[in-house]
Amino acid sequence: MLIPESVRTHWWRGALVVVAVVVVCFSTSPFGGLFGLVPLVVWSTLAPSRRSGLIVGAVLLALLAWFVLPGALGLAGRWVPAPIEIYWLHTTIAAVVCAIGARRGFVGLFLLVIAGFIVTGGALFAAYESPPGCEGVAPGPAQLRITRDFNCGSHNCWGVLETTGDRAPEVMRDYLVARHFTPAPTINRVPRYCRTTGLLVEHEVCVDVWPLGPAAARVEWYVN
Repeated sequence: MLIPESVRTHWWRGALVVVAVVVVCFSTSPFGGLFGLVPLVVWSTLAPSRRSGLIVGAVLLALLAWFVLPGALGLAGRWVPAPIEIYWLHTTIAAVVCAIGARRGFVGLFLLVIAGFIVTGGALFAAYESPPGCEGVAPGPAQLRITRDFNCGSHNCWGVLETTGDRAPEVMRDYLVARHFTPAPTINRVPRYCRTTGLLVEHEVCVDVWPLGPAAARVEWYVN
């Protein structure tokens, strides 16, 4: 069977997008992952040659993996991008890389950056006074019986896990430490753990573990 000339010439463009799709499948935010695909899709149409296309494409794939995989693995630290940064920071860096590699399409890349900031604003507005996501806390340890809820107060909402089971407070604390939460100063003598991410904008999630006895604990988490 003869392979069309266009396929033999441009197969690498589709291959870059396929690999990027595999990477974003690990994203903790489906929409964030899909938005992270956009620069690579744009590059697959802008790339002037296979050589530059694959070189710049590899850089873009590495950049996408950096913004997706550490969060998916529950890692923490200022080298781990915050979830919101995939919209504006990743898009901006990727657009600059595309512009350097293609030396054309500047207007479209500029509009892509603007779109990234607009989506960032929309994401921040949607998150305002909304319950936090899983943030590495939910669903909780498999060996405990857990019910999940949320509460809201003045300009803030927080997630709640009601946990029961053998040594529930200790199990919950071990679970958080394994997900790179570190002990923080207590509030009202309640054990508190926090995890920070973000390259340029700090994203801190804190968890209060309220012991309710040897076999029960109430867990509350919130984004500072």
